[in-house]
Amino acid sequence: MAKKALIAIVDDDQSIRRSTTTLMTAFGFAARGFASAEEFLQSPELGETSCVISDVNMPGIGGLELQSRLASTHRRTPVIFITAFPDPRIQERALAGGAICFLTKPFDGETLLQCVDRALHQSNS
Repeated sequence: MAKKALIAIVDDDQSIRRSTTTLMTAFGFAARGFASAEEFLQSPELGETSCVISDVNMPGIGGLELQSRLASTHRRTPVIFITAFPDPRIQERALAGGAICFLTKPFDGETLLQCVDRALHQSNS
């Protein structure tokens, strides 16, 4: 049996974190929520994560800094950003840094699934 891809959801908003984790599980992925980038970066799941769905604005380490830290590793985990406060400059920085998608909350589950599929196919090529 093939191991399910692990999707990490990093968002300080518990309701978004919980609903996105539930959504990813419903799509057949293993999913784990993290309340902060620091929590995720210190977790044993860091090395097992296939894709990160991260909020842009969080206390402490924000989404762009998380993306930068992940990019500095040899693994280069794909990142999908979600935000309630879209800013074209932030979006441009995120995409220039290699983000797969930049979605505005509330986002459509099917759109998120398409982004995750792109991320997983990119990381396998």
